[in-house]
Parts: sequence; structure tokens; C-alpha cells
Amino acid sequence: MRYEEFTIEGRNAVIEAFRSGKPIDKIFIQDGVQDGPVQTIKREAKKHNTMVKFVTKERLDQLSETGKHQGVIAYAAAYEYAEVEDILEAARQKGEAPFVFLLDNIEDPHNLGAIIRTANLAGAHGVIIPKNRAVGLTATVARTSAGALNYTPVARVTNMAKTIEDLKKEGMWFVCADMGGTVMYDLNLTGSIGLVIGNEGEGVGRLVKEKCDFIASIPMKGDIDSLNASVAAGVLAYEIVRQRG
Repeated sequence: MRYEEFTIEGRNAVIEAFRSGKPIDKIFIQDGVQDGPVQTIKREAKKHNTMVKFVTKERLDQLSETGKHQGVIAYAAAYEYAEVEDILEAARQKGEAPFVFLLDNIEDPHNLGAIIRTANLAGAHGVIIPKNRAVGLTATVARTSAGALNYTPVARVTNMAKTIEDLKKEGMWFVCADMGGTVMYDLNLTGSIGLVIGNEGEGVGRLVKEKCDFIASIPMKGDIDSLNASVAAGVLAYEIVRQRG
């Protein structure tokens, strides 16, 4: 899969992409450009919670594949997003209790790709990510997921804490990874479960953590204090797999 497919260059092309409902992750706009089409793009970006970065013309020239960026380059999502309902439906079709990954503000596309890959291999029915302050399904994520994105639905939600509340009404339990929690081997992680993994630096946000039923810690013996987010997701996911098995 090549990256060019996911870069959209030029003002009209970017406006068109927004209007056709293509999920756009990030837009680079040339510093100081203020004309009508650029204002339209900024408005659309705001409406769709798309991240906007203002950069120099030199930077845009570097990013450009076509040399005709007109001061605007957008990165479109590599894949369509699913709905949360699609994920629950996938579990129902398999006759399994739902097993879902929820990622609270993962910012590194390699981490997100690796976690989607782990979710697929661990038999999770889908992954839920937030719309804001987090990486979307970019080409890098698609590559790192090594094909898992073709099979594992990823839904994007505006409010992670509210999504957890809604899923609790469907009978799901939630466990989040945190250093201060109960050792994962001592928790009952069977049944309908959501595994919540936090941001690389800060971990799971306070509001989201308060919604979780369990806080699980991974026993560590080494001299450094924490695991990378995608590795932590893998370790916990496989404890869930073991218990579900």
C-alpha cells in the first residue's frame, strides 16, 4: 500500500475530500495564507475535528508529491471507520462475549498499528479510538498493523468516557492498565470485556479511569518503570485471552 493514495494536495481537492465525507487526519497549511479557499478548509477542519498544522512553504514542498500543493496538503485516513455497533455485531455473529480494545489518546501511529495487530491476533472484535488528540488511521498505522486493519473494525468516538458508560449498559466490564492497580493475574477478566490502554506518556486519563471497573497492573521485574503502550496492550490482552479460554 503506497502513501500517495492518502495525501490530498491543492485547495479544491482538499475541500472536495471534506465534502465527500473522506476521513481526514491532518492538514498542513502554509503559514500566512489567508484567502477564501483556505478559510473554507480551516472551517471544515474545525467542523470535523481535524488537526491543522501551520508550516513553511519549504516544509510543504518537501511533503508534496505533485509539486502543486497550493499551500495545502491533507492526509486522509487509510481506511473507513466502523461504528461501535458494528463491533458488537461482530461479536454477536461469532457467538462470543464482546472483547474490545479502547485506546485513550494514543499519539504514535506505530503504537496504534501494533495495537490493532495485537487486537486482531488476540481475537478482539474491534478497537475504539477517540476523535481528538490522538492519531487516526493513517497510512503508517495501516502499514504497522500488517494487514490487521482489513479484519479488525476501528470505531472513532467523540467521548471515550461516555462510550464506556453506554457499553456498560450492554453488560460490558472495563479494565484499564495502570501501574497502581491490582496485579492482572488476581482479577477476573472473563465475559464481556473492554481493555482500556492509555496514552504513551500520561497513561489513562482521569475521567476514563474513573469509569473502569478494574485497574490492572502488569508485574514488572526490571529496572525501568513502564512498558511501551503497545506491549502493555499485548500482555494484558493475552491474560484476557487465557482467562476467556
